[in-house]
Amino acid sequence: MSAKSILRPIAPGGDPFGTHRSLDPVGSLPQPAKRVDNDFSRLFEGEMLLRVETLNVDAASFRQMEEAAGLTPDIDAAVAHAVEDTVRTRGKQHNPVTGSGGMLLGRVEQLAPGRRAGEGIQVGDRVASLVSLSLTPLTIEKVKAVRRTSAQLDIDGEAVLFASGAYAKMPSDLPDRLALALLDVAGAAPQVARLVKPGSSVLVLGAGGKSGILCAAEARRSGGAKARIIGIESYPTYAEELRALEICDEVIQADARDPVAVRRAVLEANQGREVDVSFSCVNVPDAEMGAILSTRDRGVAYFFAMSTSFTKAALGAEGVGKDIDLMIGNGFALGHAEHTLAMMGTMHAVRAVFEARYG
Repeated sequence: MSAKSILRPIAPGGDPFGTHRSLDPVGSLPQPAKRVDNDFSRLFEGEMLLRVETLNVDAASFRQMEEAAGLTPDIDAAVAHAVEDTVRTRGKQHNPVTGSGGMLLGRVEQLAPGRRAGEGIQVGDRVASLVSLSLTPLTIEKVKAVRRTSAQLDIDGEAVLFASGAYAKMPSDLPDRLALALLDVAGAAPQVARLVKPGSSVLVLGAGGKSGILCAAEARRSGGAKARIIGIESYPTYAEELRALEICDEVIQADARDPVAVRRAVLEANQGREVDVSFSCVNVPDAEMGAILSTRDRGVAYFFAMSTSFTKAALGAEGVGKDIDLMIGNGFALGHAEHTLAMMGTMHAVRAVFEARYG
């Protein structure tokens, strides 16, 4: 327990899903709530109090805050102010524009009674949350650093995880920043493993980003040598790094928001055929139709990015007569943290790229 820590009294009535901390509307689930209770002068049954070290903001949210800063001379300060203002207003880092959050790294300060038996966590352990900041009660005392390359903020603060909230103990064999970046998108690779079969043709939009690289890497592993993996990436540096990894058969530098151009490029790269499965990992809006137009009938389009609009995807597929399964990305999958961290032990070139960017 740190010198800053004061043992908090325990209040009864803690709900495993966190409804007891929802203030607007009262009693709602904390993720859709407009405001949550972030008063940690007392804890509720089942809660885990964390001393927060780093916030890993999701890509869509961080990009939105950067764009909102515009021509502001100090973008780092503008992003820090935006995060502080959101937390002060809402009691959590729940971006009011994108609706998304991120995750955090912290040290366990106190465990309230009522948690599940045998979970193997104790005061002093360092953990990463595997649930969104958009539902996590949070306070910020100070923003110490903003790292735009990795979309991370080092802070002094506190947070609470509810009894239902997933987390992972920080691994000892990876740098903190690298592990945090990986755990932020840990749900991506296991979902790919479920959907990509040997010999599948696969499209990854935003393939040069964090989740995109993991999706492409897992698609190659699950699909095998006969799979056809196509990556779309707009950022030239990321596109070159992706080519150097040699996990994609084709890397196309294109804007994922131009669905007709994306479809044309995919058909050219896939011998005139649409792909079996597409994964959208793009951190900007309006990229839904690139995945949909490029996927064959009865194929699957999986939207992992938090910038995805369900309305645009559903109505867009209907409008172009596409009979495909549209899947909304779920950041949680059983064993997803272990799955993704284990990839770094076997995919050394992928790990090197992540270490260079985020480690």
